[in-house]
Amino acid sequence: MIPRVPIPCCAGRSALWVSEEMAFCKLIGQSILKNLSPTGPRPVTHILNATRGVSSSSRLFIGGLSFGTDDQTLKEAFSGFGNVIEARVITDRESGKSRGFGFVHFESNEDANQAKSSMDGQELNGRAIRVSYASDDRRPPRFGGGGNTGF
Repeated sequence: MIPRVPIPCCAGRSALWVSEEMAFCKLIGQSILKNLSPTGPRPVTHILNATRGVSSSSRLFIGGLSFGTDDQTLKEAFSGFGNVIEARVITDRESGKSRGFGFVHFESNEDANQAKSSMDGQELNGRAIRVSYASDDRRPPRFGGGGNTGF
């Protein structure tokens, strides 16, 4: 348990803020300790990934997909650049039809970089696709849709 005692700070931070900062540091320390093995430390990449999750640069967003493109076709189109962990075309929940975009997750950042630079603007199933790095936010942005405006 982290003690919540008033700590005088020259920066004017509250004791609550300091205890939250200590809790964050404790979580980082625990993540690093999980990545240490009895035979010694794991490679630095494992420690970095433990503190920040899987690097977003190994995950690509693919936009402008043909509605006929499926997961397997997407994986085959990108597998020439390296080991593809997952390729997924996003579909509508109700109809099951493609929404025209997807994601490709590579094993390494280098493979993803090469795929992005080679495939951006290229044609796949008759459509020019857009390739960019996927954000860490796993949900696509929502625009419009009406609803309650607060008035």
